[in-house]
Amino acid sequence: MSENQTSAKSRREFLTNAGRTAGASALAGIALPHVHAAENNTIQIALVGCGGRGTGAAVNALSVQGGPTKLVAMADVVPKKLNDSYDKLKSKFAAQIDVPPERRFLGFDAYRQAMDSMKAGDVVILGTPPAFRWVQFSYAIEKGIHCFMEKPVTVDGPTTRRMLKLGELSVRKNLKVGVGLMVRHCRARQELLNRIRAGQIGDIVAMRAYRMGQGGGTAGPRPEGVSELTYQIQRFHAFLWASGGVFSDYYIHQIDECSWMKGAWPVAAHAVGGRHYRGGSLDQNFDTYSVQYEFPDGTRLFFDGRNMAGCRDEFASYAHGSKGSAVISTLSHTPGMTRIYKGQKMPRVNSRKDLPLPADPDLTWAFPQPEKSPYDWEWDDLLEAIRQDKPYNEVQRGAEASLVASMGRMAAHTGQIVTFDQMLNCPHEFAPGVDKLTMDGPAPITLGADGKYPVPEPGIKKDREY
Repeated sequence: MSENQTSAKSRREFLTNAGRTAGASALAGIALPHVHAAENNTIQIALVGCGGRGTGAAVNALSVQGGPTKLVAMADVVPKKLNDSYDKLKSKFAAQIDVPPERRFLGFDAYRQAMDSMKAGDVVILGTPPAFRWVQFSYAIEKGIHCFMEKPVTVDGPTTRRMLKLGELSVRKNLKVGVGLMVRHCRARQELLNRIRAGQIGDIVAMRAYRMGQGGGTAGPRPEGVSELTYQIQRFHAFLWASGGVFSDYYIHQIDECSWMKGAWPVAAHAVGGRHYRGGSLDQNFDTYSVQYEFPDGTRLFFDGRNMAGCRDEFASYAHGSKGSAVISTLSHTPGMTRIYKGQKMPRVNSRKDLPLPADPDLTWAFPQPEKSPYDWEWDDLLEAIRQDKPYNEVQRGAEASLVASMGRMAAHTGQIVTFDQMLNCPHEFAPGVDKLTMDGPAPITLGADGKYPVPEPGIKKDREY
């Protein structure tokens, strides 16, 4: 399949099948290898990328009830991260950790060594920076290993096209693949979605979402004795090639959950953003982002992001309908505390101090509390699919969500309206040689003559972000 054919096919599915997991229809009528948990019912897990989110995913995986799980291999490029992760997991799950020193791997080939120590039907967690996702996922497919990969799964157009093809291949091989957009596994949000589809707030006429926090994605001068590449990987949120920056890595969740509730993906983005006073940070991010996403029917999603200390914080998503309104996220990802109001006025929740919510005569429905974390639900669902050999593959949806995040980011960074097709077919690949990086080799970007890394220049650089 050519890249143009992939683009056309992806756009059709993107507009008509938003919210569905890829794989169920693709598997119909196709004889595929039977890849599932080992006969002893123990699901073996490898952790590739031992930072905070990778370790968190391992905690969620090892906490699943309904069958034994065991961590058998670990990989990273930073020794301290691997060692700290191992110590944390061992202290919490001593009986489920079987990772002797010979199965703790370091370096850019460590992911291969970790997966080489496993067998088809095992599970690998890919918690490395997103730039490495397609490389490591390719090897998981080759080895016949199920996969959980953190979001975003791509950071630009070329890697999205590549990931869509890999997703199709993983479906054909009957691999179960979860993507860390865990909110879609939240039972509270699923119930809200059913109520929206049933017409309880009428037609959605507008949506808005906010992620405003105390800063993120900064990078000071490189310390002595640390290579340029290691430095950028350790601070991957600061570099667009590694993570898509704070926009892609932080904001994707709310853009995804709003699109899910709408039942479609945005087709265009118009945005503003800027660097105001990031101090001595050498990162590539903006301090503020404001994006107007347009859906196929003309409805808008207004997204605002801010990373500035001392400002008002908000971390929430809302849907406004012709007959009422809904809260999709209340405060961070969990608990969602989803609810529906008969009007357009909803109480603001800026911190835990605003909870519990007071009685409100306009409240017509609220999901019962307490609720289980979606970080746990997503692992329940993935491991159940593996044990029962159910079709389960979230790659297409993860790639599309990642692309839509990149679309808004590029609109802000270039000062142009960016469509889905333009983002998908944009030729600028941030790290084209990422599969060939070595520990002592050059990094994808370098400091300029001014001692700074390249940053977006809206209106000046119009067809690329830096």
